[in-house]
Amino acid sequence: MPFDMRLVQRGARLRRSPFFDATQRHGAKAYTVYNHMLFPICFADLEEEYWHLVNAVTLWDVSVERQVEITGPDAFRFTNLLTPRDLAHCAVGQGKYVVITAEDGGIINDPVLLRLGENHFWLALADSDVRLWAEGVALHAGLRVEITEPDVSPLQIQGPKAKPVVQALFGDRVTELPYYHFLETKLDGIPVVVTRTGWSAEVGYEVYLRDGSRGDELWERIMAAGKPYDIRPTGPSDVRRIEAGILNWGADITLDTNVYEVGLERLVDEGKPDGYIGREALRRIKAAGVSRKLAGVEIAGDPIEFNATKWPVADGGRTVGHVTSAIHSPRLKKNIGYVMVPLAQATPGTHFQVAIPGVGERAATVVPMPFIDPKKEIPKG
Repeated sequence: MPFDMRLVQRGARLRRSPFFDATQRHGAKAYTVYNHMLFPICFADLEEEYWHLVNAVTLWDVSVERQVEITGPDAFRFTNLLTPRDLAHCAVGQGKYVVITAEDGGIINDPVLLRLGENHFWLALADSDVRLWAEGVALHAGLRVEITEPDVSPLQIQGPKAKPVVQALFGDRVTELPYYHFLETKLDGIPVVVTRTGWSAEVGYEVYLRDGSRGDELWERIMAAGKPYDIRPTGPSDVRRIEAGILNWGADITLDTNVYEVGLERLVDEGKPDGYIGREALRRIKAAGVSRKLAGVEIAGDPIEFNATKWPVADGGRTVGHVTSAIHSPRLKKNIGYVMVPLAQATPGTHFQVAIPGVGERAATVVPMPFIDPKKEIPKG
């Protein structure tokens, strides 16, 4: 056992993924806790993993993306109630990036939604208890739905060589999937859903295992298919997702933020005919305008470590906001990240100071984001 799990777990409260033994065999060096599960976050030096993602292909255990499954005669109406996106525009076999909103417009979660049938949906979750929220909504909705957590555990295959790996596993029909579409299939009898999605902003696929007893088999089959392309297991890359402008629930977006503050207003379908939770609040927020905004930032000086707290931002000696995520990009040779500041100070070119624990104050400048590939041409390629 290369990592002593007693460092992060006592007792059986935290769950282990169907791929846990495989991640141990392949040398996971660190884990965190996400959605009440152990989550392998690195197998090697983080910069080394970043470059391998950018240049080759990587395999991630992201079983922590727990699924909320919504079925029943009224499943479409109920799921459509949870999000500002109009799910009438989501076909069976298609996915959507969505937000789940609270009554005040706050962001409860930002899952990838998959529509498996007319009244059959999965929500692949970020780190918050959406099943509990959905159960509460269902209690008073008066709709015929069943809300469960199915036996589903995703892996991600990410990087510019991901396409030949999935082609070797599943054939041409998978590589022909449009962005954010999926298919249900089997690999040597192992039931899976394969999606054209990912959290890397590189070419990517997710493979949703539908039988947890076969996790080891699936992992090793993927590793074998990826061997000619130098596949390696890694954790998700925070460097790459920040370069791409991808937000992380709990850090960059929370229950205390709304879509207009964090640049996710595209996830609100203004012409949606059906009501949804938070609709009136979001209409008021849009009409009044926001007072703060999440913006891109460059931080001067030597390379920084990924922030473990939300660093204070000061202007003229007065704290005005905070850094939500910041890290050094070895490709850009810059410290980059996101900052939540008053609207007037979210304009590119604005300067302020960031207080970094153990380092001191650094000059910082607001810049446009994403930092790389703003039109998302890479993952769609």
